[in-house]
Amino acid sequence: MIDNISWLAIYPEIVLLVMTCVIALVDLGVKSPQRTATYVLSMLTLAVVAVLQGVYASSGNTFYGFGNMVVSDAMGNWLKCFATVAMMVTLVYSRPYAADRSMLRGGEMFVLAMFSLLGMFIMIGGNNFLIIYLGLELLTLSGYALVGMRRDNAVATEAAMKYFVLGAMASGFLLYGLSMLYGATGSLDIGEVFKAIDSGQLRHQVLVFGVVFIVAGLAFKLGAVPFHMWVPDVYQGAPTAVTLMIAGAPKFAAFAIVIRLLVDGLLPLARDWQQMLAVLAIGSLLVGNLAAIAQTNLKRMLAYSTIAQMGFVLLGLMSGVVSGHVDASTAEAAYAASMFYIVTYVLTTLATFGVILLLAREGFESDEIADMAGLNQRSPLYAGVLAVCLFSLAGIPPLVGFYAKLAVLQALLASGQTAYIAMAVFAVLMSLIGAFYYLRVVKVMYFDEPLTATTVSAPLDVRMVLTLNGALVLILGILPGGLMSLCADAIMRSLAS
Repeated sequence: MIDNISWLAIYPEIVLLVMTCVIALVDLGVKSPQRTATYVLSMLTLAVVAVLQGVYASSGNTFYGFGNMVVSDAMGNWLKCFATVAMMVTLVYSRPYAADRSMLRGGEMFVLAMFSLLGMFIMIGGNNFLIIYLGLELLTLSGYALVGMRRDNAVATEAAMKYFVLGAMASGFLLYGLSMLYGATGSLDIGEVFKAIDSGQLRHQVLVFGVVFIVAGLAFKLGAVPFHMWVPDVYQGAPTAVTLMIAGAPKFAAFAIVIRLLVDGLLPLARDWQQMLAVLAIGSLLVGNLAAIAQTNLKRMLAYSTIAQMGFVLLGLMSGVVSGHVDASTAEAAYAASMFYIVTYVLTTLATFGVILLLAREGFESDEIADMAGLNQRSPLYAGVLAVCLFSLAGIPPLVGFYAKLAVLQALLASGQTAYIAMAVFAVLMSLIGAFYYLRVVKVMYFDEPLTATTVSAPLDVRMVLTLNGALVLILGILPGGLMSLCADAIMRSLAS
């Protein structure tokens, strides 16, 4: 372990920040309505940052910097690497859509996307309450601006307002909970907070009061029931390119702060936050799957699907501690299953929204389930990619979504507790219900008559990335061992540090 090498701990963040400022300045001289120079420079920056994070992650080293306020460990660096790649894929899919809707008149979309990624990095690498909160605010403020970019669109403006109001409430919940813990422990450092709570010298009631608000704030960010109200409205109302920016990469940051706060900082209070996560998980699985059945808008259906998918992630996170006791192997398996689930969920979501963005054209969003009618007759390739993604989200073998669900269920069953086994059975039943609304979209694509005879065309880069994206969903389902081992090793190194 190398301590107090501040610049080394945040070197990729410095590169990202400097290049984002450079891109903002360069864009002032760009006249092309496609913003080609800005786009290319953004992609090159993201590629360099992704490689840097990959090198850091592969080394397996842990660095602390700035008085232990930031940490660079294997789990965090892999999550940053995945978030960077997800943002690159998002920009590839989004550029034609944004150009058709005059969202590239300035370079704001690229700059805000880069700043939101920087916010994710700060959240993932935060080892201090204030650092995590600053990263969260940078991410969410960029998100508010992105959702409201189409100022002439009433639906997008309404979605931005809802996102802002509910996001501010979530931030307030989280900040209040963190302040309660600071008042009780006298420290903002996550490691010091852990030591103070583990000493058993503090009043349990005050700590639990803080934990309740922290879990509520985290549930807002994950979109878990009953703090899910913003998810369907923002997914549906935001421009589809921005919906993908919210639905994809930020999930890595949300997962990271749950690990940092609840596991690294509040593990002695696991018995308390486990019960809260159990309620959130059951509610998310129930409400998400049942509400999705009634939807006719595809983006809104995918929003409720996201809520249900987060229920599985929460099941994995709560199964790491059994009866208030921590077993290293059990905890590593559970948190690795949740990390694997998040990675594969984002991978699948990118391809799903990529197809929706591809089918959209000027004046037509292609966000209703009926708009997918006869897609197989118009483009077998894109219908196949979307079908693979929907089957994966439903948890049908041999796709990666099946293995992700299986890993979480195995973590639950490994505890041997009756309550956990009952929750595993409940999760399986909810997945069976959820399969209905995914299969309904597949039925519309393959068996309904197309609404238009026009063929689907896309730029070469979009076709290549989308095809690779869909192929990975299948390949990682057949050969999941490599990614699962990577997640397990990252979690093991993170917990050991």
